[in-house]
Amino acid sequence: MRAPRTNHCPAPRPQGFTMIELMTTLTVIAVLTAVVLPAYVYYLQRARIPEATGALAAKQVAQEQLFQDSRSYFAPGTSACSTSGMAGSSYFSYAFSACTATSYVLAASGKAGTNMVGFTFTIDHNGNRATTTVPNGWAPASNCWVTAKGGRC
Repeated sequence: MRAPRTNHCPAPRPQGFTMIELMTTLTVIAVLTAVVLPAYVYYLQRARIPEATGALAAKQVAQEQLFQDSRSYFAPGTSACSTSGMAGSSYFSYAFSACTATSYVLAASGKAGTNMVGFTFTIDHNGNRATTTVPNGWAPASNCWVTAKGGRC
C-alpha cells in the first residue's frame, strides 16, 4: 500500500535584495564614480582649452592687421585696445592685461562657476604664448599654451 499523498510546497522565498547585495552595488558605484568623474572633468577641461587659444590666435591676427593699417594696436578713434569681434564664451572672458599703441598682452581667463576657472592663457604682440595660471594638478608654462596636465603643450 502506498503512503497517502501530501501536498508539501516549499516555503515562499522572500522578494527583494539582501543588505549585502545592496552594499556591494553601492560600493561598486562609489568606486566607479571616484575614478570616472575626475577623468571626465579633465576630459572636459582639455576639450574647452582650444576655445580660448583659438580666440586668442584669431584676435592676434586681427590686432596685427589693425597695426598694419594704422600703425597702432588701439581701436580706431580710441586710445584703447578692444576685444570687439571676439566670440562670446561660456567658459572664458577675454581682456587686454596690457595695451599701448605699440604693444599688447591679451588674456583669456576661465570664468568663475565653470570647471575652467583657474586657467589664464595669454598672447602678446610678438606672438609669445603663455599659460600664466592653472588649476591645482596642472603645471603652468611660460612659453606655450598648456593643453594637458604636467605642463604639456
